[in-house]
Amino acid sequence: MAPLLECTDVHVAYPGKGWGSSPIKILKGVSLDIHRGETVGLVGESGSGKTTLGRAILGFAPVTGGQILMGGQDYAQVPLAKRKHMASELQVIFQDPYTSLNPAMTIEEILSEPLVVNKVDNPKKVIGELLERVNLPPNSGGRLAREFSGGQRQRIAIARALALRPKLIICDEPTSALDLSTQRKVIDLLLEIQEQTHVAYLFITHDLSVVRAISHRIAVMFDGEIVEQGTAEKITTDPDHPYTQRLLMASPVANPAEQRLRRTARQELLARQRAEGEDRWVVASA
Repeated sequence: MAPLLECTDVHVAYPGKGWGSSPIKILKGVSLDIHRGETVGLVGESGSGKTTLGRAILGFAPVTGGQILMGGQDYAQVPLAKRKHMASELQVIFQDPYTSLNPAMTIEEILSEPLVVNKVDNPKKVIGELLERVNLPPNSGGRLAREFSGGQRQRIAIARALALRPKLIICDEPTSALDLSTQRKVIDLLLEIQEQTHVAYLFITHDLSVVRAISHRIAVMFDGEIVEQGTAEKITTDPDHPYTQRLLMASPVANPAEQRLRRTARQELLARQRAEGEDRWVVASA
């Protein structure tokens, strides 16, 4: 079966500062595919380019090379102003539930906006179904975003992303601003929605423990390139690439004794990688 989304040799660059300066290359030939009903986790430290890839797919970053194919159309060649008709195919959940919702609008107004713009029949009924799907009370529609907790606001953001029944949702660190118990609830909700609707996710995060819980496959980014891809089980237990190994060792665990062992193992890994001449990965992710 053909992938739902296929990114091939994607490059993103921004103009350099100053006259005649070279462009700043952010993505350097990224290739990635996602199938219907699948979650692909995209992990890497800050500055690795993972959010830029999500923005490139959404049309928010300048693609200077490669293809982003979805439904046979190259999204990299469609100007942002002409992307309205693509909203039913592709949506996004942003990182911060506090700033991604308009504080002056009621929840009903927030959820009805994409429905009205796309001329969806009976928007009030659809809004009720969306609130029920994300486990919010039916009377939530008349309230403002500030009246909800962080986890509830992220549920509202999820409902908004689901409004047009997209095939793919870009999840840009949707749990990083939440506490651990709320993270778990949001992940469970996303998994439940995926089981019901077969929507696909590109789940962008720096947290290997979170991406392990939701992903079928994981791609690891470093310095604008994907350095390793594989099943979630393989990447989070026995990675091959030295950078992924470092990311795994840097992930905290709740047990203090286990954390001490992991810290010792990480120091040994650092020493071994330096001895083997893999300083690029050691220095950059230290």
